[in-house]
Amino acid sequence: MPTLYLIPTPLAPDTASQVLTPPIPEVITRLDCFFVEELRTARRFISSLRTGRIIDETTFFELHKDTPEADTKRQLTDLLALNRDAGILSEAGCPGVADPGAVAVRLAHQLGFWVEPLVGPSSILLALMASGMSGQSFVFHGYLPIDRGERSRTLKQLETDARKKQQTQIFMETPYRNNALLADLLATCLPDTRLCIAANVTAPDALIQTKPIKQWKMTIPDLHKKPTIFLLF
Repeated sequence: MPTLYLIPTPLAPDTASQVLTPPIPEVITRLDCFFVEELRTARRFISSLRTGRIIDETTFFELHKDTPEADTKRQLTDLLALNRDAGILSEAGCPGVADPGAVAVRLAHQLGFWVEPLVGPSSILLALMASGMSGQSFVFHGYLPIDRGERSRTLKQLETDARKKQQTQIFMETPYRNNALLADLLATCLPDTRLCIAANVTAPDALIQTKPIKQWKMTIPDLHKKPTIFLLF
């Protein structure tokens, strides 16, 4: 039975030696086929590990949000017929978690692959761990609506759910829109609602801090183009 390895990648540049476990470069050395979200990033990451893996002798299948599912299924079916192992490389963090790799994982289970997740960094889990909010009950919502009116209504609902259910609400935004989302959070949420901002997690300039909305209004961080996870409770 061939194996599909789920291979985490660093969240921040130049942190591989700190956040990746020894099995990751070992598995990458053995494999010669990978599903990747962005080819250039994947090639650069593999080369940076200096495993001896020859990039030009490696097969890459692109797997992003616009990849037809039929293409991925055909590629996996071909690998299965050859009894050939493969890996999924996330763009940053863990494959399948807020990541298009979930499609390949679902298909792999259907086709009969053994699916092997490897240990590595997840910005969502690390942010939750460091937030001081409930780790017993939490929901990850991914990206919130772009329309400001709809987004404000969504934030109000998340705030209500957090209070009524005692449930941590986790979400994110495209990095160049982080400041706009933060502005909406400060304008929409109640003063005592707790907000955790986890930006550039694992990087030397990481910001992970939890404060009430009223305190965030006193010192507003610049999150422009910084990968950030937001948590409400």
